[in-house]
Amino acid sequence: MAVTEPAPVAAPAVHEGILRRQSLRESAARTYARSLPIVPVRARGMTIEGADGRRYLDCLSGAGTLALGHNHPVVLEAIKKVIASGAPLHVLDLATPVKDAFTTELFATLPRQFADNARIQFCGPVGTDAVEAAFKLVRSATGRSGLLAFTGAYHGMTAGALAASGGAEDVRVTRLPFPQNYRCPFGIGGERGAEIAARWTENLLDDPKGGAPTPAGMILEPVQGEGGVNPAPDSWMRRMREITENRSVPLIADEVQTGVGRTGAFWAVEHSGIVPDVMVLSKAIGGSLPLAVIVYRSELDTWQPGAHAGTFRGNQLAMAAGTATLAFVREHHLAERAATLGARMVARLQALATDHPSIGDVRGRGLMIGVELVDPEAAAGSDRPEPPPAPVLAAAVQQECLRRGLIVELGGRHCAVVRLLPPLTLTDEQAAAVVDRLADALSAAERSPHRRTTTGSAR
Repeated sequence: MAVTEPAPVAAPAVHEGILRRQSLRESAARTYARSLPIVPVRARGMTIEGADGRRYLDCLSGAGTLALGHNHPVVLEAIKKVIASGAPLHVLDLATPVKDAFTTELFATLPRQFADNARIQFCGPVGTDAVEAAFKLVRSATGRSGLLAFTGAYHGMTAGALAASGGAEDVRVTRLPFPQNYRCPFGIGGERGAEIAARWTENLLDDPKGGAPTPAGMILEPVQGEGGVNPAPDSWMRRMREITENRSVPLIADEVQTGVGRTGAFWAVEHSGIVPDVMVLSKAIGGSLPLAVIVYRSELDTWQPGAHAGTFRGNQLAMAAGTATLAFVREHHLAERAATLGARMVARLQALATDHPSIGDVRGRGLMIGVELVDPEAAAGSDRPEPPPAPVLAAAVQQECLRRGLIVELGGRHCAVVRLLPPLTLTDEQAAAVVDRLADALSAAERSPHRRTTTGSAR
């Protein structure tokens, strides 16, 4: 049964006026507002209500920030408790009971072998600042300056983080191949493709003429998010840990989006069993409020006082919200729930490919899911094993989803991957509704006479 557009229950004047003023006042750098022309006024759990009265299922979740969805009661109560107590809301990096509770809960969730010998640095309240801190840390500790990063990576929008991300133009970081099953850079995929990628890395580091002297560190995402929801094979993760450990190269795991149960384990590195030297954490650890930290091996703690600072690194409300979120995810086994429900959603989405050849691949881990859309007709006569990406179709699917009350994001190399990041509190009924609405949106977009495949960005 087709899912119809949610009916407005209020006049659109307020809604349209706010959107119009936003387009006149805000910079051209705005992103989500361009493809999601909604004006949220209320939200609870997975549901957002707009100023026009329409309701949406939110599968963006603040780009993975809202592990418990919008305005979860335990988060609101934690915030209210701090405000009512009269505690200071701004304390720089001073010790407080709120911070102590947060660090205690955070360390209780980390892999034990890592947490038992770790230090924490509170950064500016965004993930990209924590990435910058990680780079500064390993450079200080090793006395080296180079970095290893991977194709398709996304680590933030500040200069150093951008340089290590996939879209860098001024390249000062050595780029390594990230293994993919669907679009393997070696045309092989699977375990064999991952092994070749690992061997490439090892050979480059050991080649005296390879042009990549021993670096200060390697940074990787256990699941690439913006890169198209590409999970790193566990065997490859273990090989990266072995390669870096044998050469005294600190390994930095960017868990900004993959952490706090998102992938079906509390931290995505737990799938492979590796223990990194540095973990970069943000998004969900703040319980919907801005918070970012790095946690690292104590042996790397060679910084001088003030080597990395920030005025807003003592966000008390975020720490309280984060403590409540971490504890709720841990106590209610939401990581395991994400693994079960995510596998069920992936299976249903994969089944859709039988009737929708424009679905090239469905992949992900836990509740971090991607559906890559392609143009199967354009593959005729091509010697490539997979059809070209279809970003225009993906953009059309996103808009058809919005018409049906479903908020989704696009990602991947060519913005042709429909990304699903629902909250970990997703119910069975909501999961079924997400897949139903996405399937209906895809059918509608496929019927559109204006969709033409292009490998350019759809934004």
